[in-house]
Amino acid sequence: MKKIMIINGVNLNMLGIREKGVYGTLDYKGLCSYIADKCKDKDVELDFFQSNCEGKVVTCLHNCYFNSYDGVVINPGAHTHYSYAIYDAIKAISPIPVVEVHISDIHSREAFRQVSVTASACVAQICGKGYDGYVLAVEELLK
Repeated sequence: MKKIMIINGVNLNMLGIREKGVYGTLDYKGLCSYIADKCKDKDVELDFFQSNCEGKVVTCLHNCYFNSYDGVVINPGAHTHYSYAIYDAIKAISPIPVVEVHISDIHSREAFRQVSVTASACVAQICGKGYDGYVLAVEELLK
């Protein structure tokens, strides 16, 4: 059984409240339940982490290495667009594969959202698939 950490960054705790037309109506707890339910028949153990603090996301990534995770799914939120600290943390935990996920299609939004400094440290990026993007990311890590 593979062990995968799902990390959600800044503002993801506001799901169901902020911009429902962009991010949907599920709250954060509902998102975690959705992912767990969709993955229940897969040979995987999922853990979830969310923080609005960049350093806590970095520490969680480091802990994935020290706790022998097999993969990481990460939605850094707005940190995607400027966090070289998260980029470096993803690189530091290699060879653990990391898949970046975004609920919305960041490539069709505002210009600043179209840039991901963290994506090049990841094995894949999944955007615009809504909550199913997380499930697709888990499936990618199970290959």
